Amino acid sequence: MDVITTVKQLRERLAHEKNVALVPTMGNLHAGHIQLIKEVKPHTHCLVTSIFVNRLQFGPSEDFNRYPRTLENDCKYLLDAGCDVVFAPDEKEIYPTVQEYTVDPSGLQHLLEGAFRPGHFRGVATVVLKLFNMVQPQIAIFGKKDYQQYLVLKDMVTQLALPIEIVPAETVRAPDGLALSSRNSYLNPTEREEAVQLYGQLMAIKKAILAGYKDYTTLEKVATAYLNSRGWHTDYIAIRAQDHLRLTTPDETQLVVLGASRLGKTRLIDNLEIALN
Repeated sequence: MDVITTVKQLRERLAHEKNVALVPTMGNLHAGHIQLIKEVKPHTHCLVTSIFVNRLQFGPSEDFNRYPRTLENDCKYLLDAGCDVVFAPDEKEIYPTVQEYTVDPSGLQHLLEGAFRPGHFRGVATVVLKLFNMVQPQIAIFGKKDYQQYLVLKDMVTQLALPIEIVPAETVRAPDGLALSSRNSYLNPTEREEAVQLYGQLMAIKKAILAGYKDYTTLEKVATAYLNSRGWHTDYIAIRAQDHLRLTTPDETQLVVLGASRLGKTRLIDNLEIALN
């Protein structure tokens, strides 16, 4: 496995590769990342994992400075998983000058996560487009835990006619259902035990909808009130159409319920897809 820190080295290493897959990450890897890499590996000749904590996607009061940087351990995990190339640039390599050209995603960027994290998806789309230009993969893999991010990036590839296939990866969960996330490491033991309640409320909504319950607004309000009564601070619980995340119509059959809520100092997100046909 090659660990590369500059774009020049990266392009030299990949110059003769014909089937490259990219897994973009911010590092502090967990079992979900590793499972993803193991699943993708048999389908590509060269698997590249990027590790870069992207300042552009963090708000002024968010956790950019304390986000865990664990490159040495990450590389050990990636080696065991069969990764071929780790691209781990520093900030100056990705942004050698002030980034004045940015990618402004569609209106999707202003919904849900975008409403609570203004500019977040602009920062995500900008760095991902730069990584695409640096790596030039044929395939890029994004986890469904960040459901809205996956849709934003899929739309970017379609609208900019990029020759890249976006592959969604299912959310990997702990045995109790908590979605694996690098930010779970912020949780203290008591919070970790409580954290599964978000998944529990999303699952309750999914079961109710599959049983025929149609009052989505009430389901959202009940779940929000339940979490907040336990000390959470909920940004949203929302039932939306899978393909565009806008409000659903009665005949919509492909739904997703998404949630974002803060437990202590840790903001957790999760979602569950719901198919009614």
